[in-house]
Amino acid sequence: MNQISRLKHLHRSKLEICEDILKTLVRKPLKVDAIAYKISMDCVMVKWHLEFLKRNGLVEERLTEGENFYAITERGKSVFRVLSFQRKLEEQGKFIEVTGGPLETPALENKEPKEDEN
Repeated sequence: MNQISRLKHLHRSKLEICEDILKTLVRKPLKVDAIAYKISMDCVMVKWHLEFLKRNGLVEERLTEGENFYAITERGKSVFRVLSFQRKLEEQGKFIEVTGGPLETPALENKEPKEDEN
């Protein structure tokens, strides 16, 4: 991880952290330490955010072979899809700002299909 990425991780909002956790859990259930490693965060803070996500029905805790795993719920997947879509829209908005204006789209003409005149 480069230095800029590390700095970005230091100043993540609660929403960004929750989004990172959900993104990590989309593939498979994980233990707290694995989640913490993947999102570069302290285990204590990850647990705090997992409890928040659990209270809101976005993740669930599963006991497997005596170990606690966290898994994303269907509701969590839905929320993650919305957050991902929002992030893409924000990126496109920034692109539009940088390039100097809205993207040009072809004008839609109101053309009715012609009927055969036979």
